[in-house]
Amino acid sequence: MNEQTFNQPQGGNEMPRFGGLATMMRLPAVASPAGINAGFIGVPLDIGTSHRPGARFGPRQIRAESCLIRPYNMATGAAPFDALQVADLGDVAINTFNLQKSVDIIEAHYRPIIEAGCIPLTLGGDHTIALPILRALKARHGPVAMVHVDAHADVNPDMFGERIAHGTPFRRAVEEGLLIGNKVWQIGLRGSGYSAEDFDWPRQQGFTVVPAHEVWWQSLAPLMTQIRDAIGPDTPTYLSFDIDGIDPAYAGGTGTPEVGGLSVPQALEIVRGCRGLNLVGCDLVEVAPAYDASGNTALLGANLLFEMLCVLPGVAYR
Repeated sequence: MNEQTFNQPQGGNEMPRFGGLATMMRLPAVASPAGINAGFIGVPLDIGTSHRPGARFGPRQIRAESCLIRPYNMATGAAPFDALQVADLGDVAINTFNLQKSVDIIEAHYRPIIEAGCIPLTLGGDHTIALPILRALKARHGPVAMVHVDAHADVNPDMFGERIAHGTPFRRAVEEGLLIGNKVWQIGLRGSGYSAEDFDWPRQQGFTVVPAHEVWWQSLAPLMTQIRDAIGPDTPTYLSFDIDGIDPAYAGGTGTPEVGGLSVPQALEIVRGCRGLNLVGCDLVEVAPAYDASGNTALLGANLLFEMLCVLPGVAYR
C-alpha cells in the first residue's frame, strides 16, 4: 500500500514568500472538498456590518499575511500537515447586494463541504456568516457546543428592524436550535451597552459569559480546562473568533473596536486550549484591513487560523 502524501505549504526556499499564489499558507487551491480533511474558505461579506465596513477584504489580506507561517507549531509541537490533508477551497461567491440571499448562498456552499467530512476553517467576512455555517453544521452534526470570542454577544433581537446582521447571529442560532445552550462560552465581552441587562439574555439561555475585565492579566489556561471538561471530547463544537475580541492595541483593523480587550497571548491560550474538543468548524471574522496599515490584524488572524488547524481532531504532534 502506498503511503498517503499530504499537501504541504510552499516553503520559503522554493518560492520567495512575497511571490507565488496568495492562497492560505500557500497551500494548493482546490475546487472540491473530496479527500480534504480541513479546508480554508473565504467568505468576503460585510453587508451585515453596522459600523465600519471593509471585512469583505479580510480573506484576501489574511491569505497574504499567512505567507510567513511555517508548517510546524514550535510552541505546541503540532504538525497538522503530517496527518491531515489540507487545502484552500477558495471563496464563497456571495451576493454583495443582498444579505439574505448571501446567507442562503453560504449555507448551500458549506453543506456539501461538511457532508464530505471536511472541517471548514473560515476567513471572514463579518460575523453574520456564522449563522449560515451553523445551519449547515446542524444538518450533519445536530446542535453544537460553541466557544465564542468577541467583544460583543451578537444576540440582538434585530438591528434597524432586520433580523439578520452581524449583531444577531447567535440570537437566531438559539431560536433555530443550532446551539447547545449550556455548552456555549462567550469570552471577552465588554464595552458600553444600551442597558445593564445587555449580556443577561445569553446567560438566560445557559451560556457562560466571561467578560474581558474579569480576566485582565490572567492566564486563560484554567478557563479552557473548565470548558473542555464541561463540553467533553465527543460533543461537536464550533469555535467562532471575532478579531475584535482582541484589544485594538493589537488588532485595530476591525469594524467595531472596543478598548480593554484580550491580549494576543490570551487569544493563543483560548485556541490552544480547544485541543481535545471535537471541533467541527472554526471561523475568524471581522478583519477589516483598511483600518490597519501595518497589516498586524490580518497577520494575527492568519496565525489564529493556523492555531485552529493545529487543534483539530487527528492532528499529529511531535
